Amino acid sequence: MTTATATTPLLLKTRELCQTLLDQPEFQEIRRSLDTFMADEQAKSQYQSLMEKGEQLQHKQQMGVTLENAEVAEFETHREALVSNPVARDFLEAQQAMHRMQESVNAYVSKTFELGRVPEAEDFDAGSCGPSCGCH
Repeated sequence: MTTATATTPLLLKTRELCQTLLDQPEFQEIRRSLDTFMADEQAKSQYQSLMEKGEQLQHKQQMGVTLENAEVAEFETHREALVSNPVARDFLEAQQAMHRMQESVNAYVSKTFELGRVPEAEDFDAGSCGPSCGCH
C-alpha cells in the first residue's frame, strides 16, 4: 500500500470498521478459541488428520470410486472424536462465527456497489432478515 492512499477517507473508514470488529465481544471470543486451538497440538493433529481423511474420500469420489462403508465409518469416528474435543469444537464454532461476520460485511459492501447507496435490511432477499442476523 502506498503512503498516498494511507490517509484516504475510504481507508480511514475501513480501519474504523476493522477496529469495530476487533472491539466486538464475539470477535474477542473467536480469537480466544482460535488461540487456544493453535496452542493445543493434540487438537491440531486431530483436525489435520480429519481434513486429510476427508480430502482422500472426496478425491476418491471425484474419481468415480465408490466409497466403502468402512471408510465412511472410519471418517465418522474421527469426526465424532474431533467434535468431542472441546478445544476443537470451540475452534470449529469460532471458524463458523468468523465466516458469518465476513459474509455479513461482504454482503453489505456488495449490495452497496450494486445499489449505489447504503443498503437497508429490506434490500436483501425477500423473506430474509438480512445478512447480519446469523440465519444464513
